[in-house]
Amino acid sequence: MFEPVIAPSASLLGLLQRGRGDGQLHALAADRAEAIAALEECVTRDPRADWQVESRSLYYARLYMELEASLEGIEDHLHSAEDLVSDDESRTGLALSVLGHLAAYGRRDALLMLREYAATGANWAWALDELALRDDDRGLLLLGTAVLDRFPPGPEGDAELRDFIRNAYEPRPWRLWAAYHPRVAAAAEQSPFDLWQRQLNRGGVTPGWSTADVLAWADQGQLGDLGAGAFLSRPEPVRTDEDRSGPDAVDRRAAAAARCLTAVVRPEDRPLLLEAARDGLPGARRAALRYLVDQRDRAALELIEAAAADVDDRIVRAALELLGRMRGPEVLAQARRWADPASGGADSALGETAVRLLADAGEPADAPLVVAGLRRWISVHGVSGTGLGSLVDGAGRLAAADAVPVLRHVYGEAASSELRGRAARALAVTDVRFPDGPAVECLWDCEESTRELAARHVATTGDARVLERLRRLAADPAEEAEVHAAVRGRLTAREPGR
Repeated sequence: MFEPVIAPSASLLGLLQRGRGDGQLHALAADRAEAIAALEECVTRDPRADWQVESRSLYYARLYMELEASLEGIEDHLHSAEDLVSDDESRTGLALSVLGHLAAYGRRDALLMLREYAATGANWAWALDELALRDDDRGLLLLGTAVLDRFPPGPEGDAELRDFIRNAYEPRPWRLWAAYHPRVAAAAEQSPFDLWQRQLNRGGVTPGWSTADVLAWADQGQLGDLGAGAFLSRPEPVRTDEDRSGPDAVDRRAAAAARCLTAVVRPEDRPLLLEAARDGLPGARRAALRYLVDQRDRAALELIEAAAADVDDRIVRAALELLGRMRGPEVLAQARRWADPASGGADSALGETAVRLLADAGEPADAPLVVAGLRRWISVHGVSGTGLGSLVDGAGRLAAADAVPVLRHVYGEAASSELRGRAARALAVTDVRFPDGPAVECLWDCEESTRELAARHVATTGDARVLERLRRLAADPAEEAEVHAAVRGRLTAREPGR
């Protein structure tokens, strides 16, 4: 996935890329050609860093409707030469989702474009899912032959077809086609048996039933050709270098080993676990640390602090992740010391993690440390990074009024609409001006949860746009049920005699 280039937040393109409510309002007031060009730029070059947690399609579809914009730009994008060599979903997924919403709004050209792309395009499965929600049975039946031709006849093609049917996001087209295409019917019947067969044939090496065995098993794949089987006197299946040493695989094995330890550790094994947690091999060290943290061992905090200063990034990452999961008075007291700027370590990785722990589980008295950590994060990392969301949430949870200026900055500058929504939630409980300020803009936001928040908090007097927007949201069939409920609740409350 490419890293999107985001324009400045004050520009029309920057507002639309972020999915901010002001983006729609500015686009409607701008030169129409300029607004459509910016809109097409967003739809054909997805601005989201993570499409799984950020919404844009309904936001852009509504703007296409408001501007009565042509879909030629989307059509050129879908059928560009790049589509012949790349089936990357991130290239066309947003455009196809926008077309899906436009088809639901009654745009016949969008529906025809989805049908054509489902028959000929590289990301045809996404287009088919959109059609499954919006097209009629006749339109889907006409696509059946074109889709089936993508699976060559023979055992391999049939296996691919079964796998695809089993994993289909929207099963409606396949159910329709099964009545007319015997090959689809046969594949649909066989798919569950393929899954059961794989589950029954699942193999793998398991650790022996002692603490030492489990710790050795945690490092399988870190020891070259000398795996856990050498310690357990068992043969091991042949594994590729990637299988043995991939970071995800090692992390999963360490986590599994920690769970195994809960079943085999005896009281006399504690010295072995402490030694492994201090100086063990990477897998064993992570497994022992995790076990001791889960058991709330009295030595866990000291071991976490030592691991956070290790030269091995894997050990540091594991230690910080474990610290974020810890709870209890002793843990919070130590986190306050690590997070305190007076300690000199507040800007270290350990200090940053401690601040996030206080944001997640601290007490109201910890609000100044969380606000200081939030300001420090912005000055060092800007409005980005996976830890920023926790600090924003913490400022809201602790009702830290001192955080309002920096929360407003996050709200305005965040490229992630998911992060902006978190900032809006924090502002709703910390900023007295939220109802007649940011909440008004949030009614046009791209995120459903942010629109719902705005509908519940926005002041319905003072801005003539508010009531009109609430009425339009209430009447829009594409709007989510939660937003409808919040909007109608506000509108009903204003009716006389209620």
